[in-house]
Amino acid sequence: MAATAETRDRPVTAGLFRLELPDGEICLASGSVEEGARRLLAPGLTIGAILREGVGGLAAAVLEAGGPITSIPTGARVLAPVDAQEVWAAGVTYERSRDARMEESTEASVYDHVYDAERPELFFKAPGWRVRGPGESVGVRADSEWDVPEPELALVVTSDLEIAGYTIGNDVSSRTIEGENPLYLPQAKVYDGSCALGPALVPADAAGAPFTLRLVIVRDGAVIVDEATSTARIRRPLIELVGFLGRALELPSGAILLTGTGIVPAAPFSLLDGDVVRIEGGPLGVLENPVVTVGGSRGQRSRGAAAAPAQGAARR
Repeated sequence: MAATAETRDRPVTAGLFRLELPDGEICLASGSVEEGARRLLAPGLTIGAILREGVGGLAAAVLEAGGPITSIPTGARVLAPVDAQEVWAAGVTYERSRDARMEESTEASVYDHVYDAERPELFFKAPGWRVRGPGESVGVRADSEWDVPEPELALVVTSDLEIAGYTIGNDVSSRTIEGENPLYLPQAKVYDGSCALGPALVPADAAGAPFTLRLVIVRDGAVIVDEATSTARIRRPLIELVGFLGRALELPSGAILLTGTGIVPAAPFSLLDGDVVRIEGGPLGVLENPVVTVGGSRGQRSRGAAAAPAQGAARR
């Protein structure tokens, strides 16, 4: 789009986008978080190849000045900015997250202990192909009655365990299932539509932590949740989380590491089919996704479904 006097005066944040073109081709593009993708990059270039170049690879791909601006074809769709990378997640990194998970759990002490422990909680969240991008649906499980979005700072990790950049993540979770037993965490965290990323990978040189994350949830056109936190409240240094992730794990294509949430809507709130989740990350942009129900063992949930249990009622 043509720059106006107003947009020229705004600060812009460079970003790497992953696109699906109208003919089905997947390609990378550089641009800005504020204005979107502007220049198609070399055919066949992957995020994995960029992250194998080390900490400077992402910035070089995004900020390269050579070549004319290539128009993005009409109808191109922004995808999640991930290809061969695994998505991992850290838990209980904010005091608010620790408190919320202690409230829901039959084994509250495990969350208190991991918050203060030397070793952080880390868990596998999604392969790259399962991740949803901007505008795509995120899911809540049909066999869960208490479900929440978790807005998170996502680290873009190189194959040699450096932080090359950042994006926004949504770690959608079933508090019902995890609250029944901590060993159910994979079922509470890993399912269709449980992870969204985007809109772009922002080089660390272009925007530095801490970031303010704002969560807005809209239901039937009305805002029902509007909360914010700062990533400055993460208890552990970000590079420490990366170090634990790579202690005994090779990441040949790099990785995305979610860093935990500091916003947990209080019970009885639960996501419902048709809600819209919007996460604002300042210079990292906006990630917005509608909510759908996944899995049909208990039928389609709706606004007529029972509310989430009151605080502590998930205990069995």
